[in-house]
Amino acid sequence: QVQLVESGGGLLQAGGSLRLSCAASGRTFSMYRMGWFRQASGKEREFVATITWGAGSTMYADSVKGRFTISKDNAKNTVYLQMNSLKPEDTAVYYCAAKGTPGLGNVPNAYKVWGQGTQVTVSS
Repeated sequence: QVQLVESGGGLLQAGGSLRLSCAASGRTFSMYRMGWFRQASGKEREFVATITWGAGSTMYADSVKGRFTISKDNAKNTVYLQMNSLKPEDTAVYYCAAKGTPGLGNVPNAYKVWGQGTQVTVSS
């Protein structure tokens, strides 16, 4: 009974910045961890970042470490992904997801609730 709605995607040049938002509603208290994943055309869905709902513990994929920051606003039931120094290889559909257990935070199949996705396109 959790719903996720994403926003903030767009088209921009390499080196630019973008912030994605994921608004959660419903039984949000049942969610332990929130994650961001991305899927480029013709490729598998890959892990980007994750944050725990309570403590705010974070984990990042090596490809985005130092450039992307995941954060949350409990009062707004919203998770963010701040993306800086964007590269053409960051081009993908970005998905927000939620899970109710602590393990396997970087595994897409471990997440049971997903948003609709938002397109991020970075030109060279």
